[in-house]
Amino acid sequence: MSAFYRAVARYYDAENADKTDDLAMYSRLAAEYSSEILDVGCGTGRVLIHLARAGYHVHGIDNDSAMLERLEKKLDRQPLLRERISVTKADVLRYESERKFKLILLTYNLLMHFREQERQIMLLQRLRRWLAADGALVIDLPNAGPAFASEDTESLTLERSFLDEESGHMIMLQSVSVLDRAEQVLHIDWIYDEIDGDGMVKRRLAPHQLRYFFLPELRLLLARCGFRIDGVFGDTEGGDYLADSERMIVYAKGT
Repeated sequence: MSAFYRAVARYYDAENADKTDDLAMYSRLAAEYSSEILDVGCGTGRVLIHLARAGYHVHGIDNDSAMLERLEKKLDRQPLLRERISVTKADVLRYESERKFKLILLTYNLLMHFREQERQIMLLQRLRRWLAADGALVIDLPNAGPAFASEDTESLTLERSFLDEESGHMIMLQSVSVLDRAEQVLHIDWIYDEIDGDGMVKRRLAPHQLRYFFLPELRLLLARCGFRIDGVFGDTEGGDYLADSERMIVYAKGT
């Protein structure tokens, strides 16, 4: 995971500037469960900073230096937030802590980075130890059904265009992807074409692999690690989870 984010860290915030649809959901959850929130894979602080601005105390953990450096720069510009934010640079599968959290977040697609079942179990068992008795784990994933039902094209797809915050250059983000349905792994090449003022193009290639989850499988994994599912939703507004839902958002509690 770290190698991929080292390659794309400079683009991450500009690329995801319009990714705000889940923030209201996390605000509602924080209001219900209060402070002592853990954001696993906090990255540059998209969710972390949003919750801190709302007055909650949030701890983040991430193993990528490039992403955390960008978070630090944001906090340098907003020093009052440091009173509510603590961040640990570590591999979550090796990090040891005695702290208990009322709310643990695996935000947008985070669990997909843990492709091997052994690592999934290691992660969830760790999170179970860190979860307070009356706390909740929230997992936000894409609904696998529509992706598995669609036809593979292996064609070059233009995902979006945005301005690079550092250079001011236009970035055209494209992708080529192949879904291995047997292993439930999406192999995707992200292609960042940076266009400078003279029209010259500099290309950066960032290959990535993400694992899809189906609900029955996730239910078993959670049960294996001491959780029970408390709710499943098809969007960030709490809509029903259906076969064609875009998301699969799972709320889990300890057994």
